[in-house]
This record gives sequence, structure tokens and C-alpha cells, in this order.
Amino acid sequence: MSGPDFHTPRRRAVRRRGPMRGRRRPIGSNLWLTPVMVVAFVAALATFQRFPAGSQAVPAPLAALFAAEGSGARDALSARFGFCHSGGGRDCVVDGDTFWFAGEKYRVADIDTPETHPARCAEEAALGEAATGRLRDWLNAGAFTLESTGRDTDRYGRKLRIVTRGGASVGSALVAEGLARPWEGRRRPWC
Repeated sequence: MSGPDFHTPRRRAVRRRGPMRGRRRPIGSNLWLTPVMVVAFVAALATFQRFPAGSQAVPAPLAALFAAEGSGARDALSARFGFCHSGGGRDCVVDGDTFWFAGEKYRVADIDTPETHPARCAEEAALGEAATGRLRDWLNAGAFTLESTGRDTDRYGRKLRIVTRGGASVGSALVAEGLARPWEGRRRPWC
């Protein structure tokens, strides 16, 4: 008789499992993970130690923005500042005592500078223009610190900060150059 032999047993299809599936792994097989976890822990610890007490954890690109804000911090903030032509900005100077940094609007809290828009007279316009340029140049000259004054914002929503580099205030520099007055709690006319 030709054809299939009905007396031979059929072989069943056997599924093979992965080499370790269903078996216990040896204890030492995950020891490589220990040094990786230690390195990750140390890196995270080093990152969080850069933030001042009470700050929230922020992504790495923004960490530098908040690392120096507050009293006693080192100069760690910097950006390339231009002039704000209209409205808000990212990193630009509005006038001699107001600027945008990292999308936030700041007012230099320890000075009063001449208005630029609108100026009330030609002398105020010229001084205001000079103060605006000087503030931009000072901010672009190197890293700085934003120090809190105790009052967070003014009535226009600008963050009130004293801006320093190496412990010296930009406000003091502008006052010394005749481009600003020390803040006396109110504005006085420049004309």
C-alpha cells in the first residue's frame, strides 16, 4: 500500500520558548543595573543641589534661569538682549528700567529712569534713550543676578528685582552715569 502510514504516530508542533522564559534568572544577572542606578542617583542629586531652597524642579534648559534668582546667589543668568520694538519679548530691553528676560517682564527696582514712550520733553527723550542703551549693554556684558526686593510685582505686573553683577547693582551704575535716580517710592518729572 502506498500512501500515508496510518500506524506511525503524528508529531505535534512544539513551540519553543525563549531561553529564559519560564525559568528563574540567576541572582547575579541584574548586577550591571546597580552601577547604572548609582550614576543616575548622583547625577540627579547634583542637579537638584544647584537650585536654591524652595525652588521647583524645572527642565534643564530653564534651570539656569532660576538657579541664581534670590539673595546670596552667584551671577548665573545671561542672555543676548536686544531692544523691544513693541509689545512683549523674550530677551529685550523696553526702557532704562524695564526689560524682558526669558519671557518675564522685569523692572529694575532700585532706580527711576526717564520715560521713552512717550517722553515729555526732548531732554527726557535723550536721557531715556541713553539709559535704555546702557541697560542693554550692561545686561549683555556678562552673567547677572536678579535679587528679590521683598515685593514681588508692581501694579503693572512687572517683577521687581535688583539686578546685580558681582554684588554691584546696574541701578547704581546708571545713577553714577546720570542716567537714573535712586528710587524714592514715586516718579518725579525729568523735564
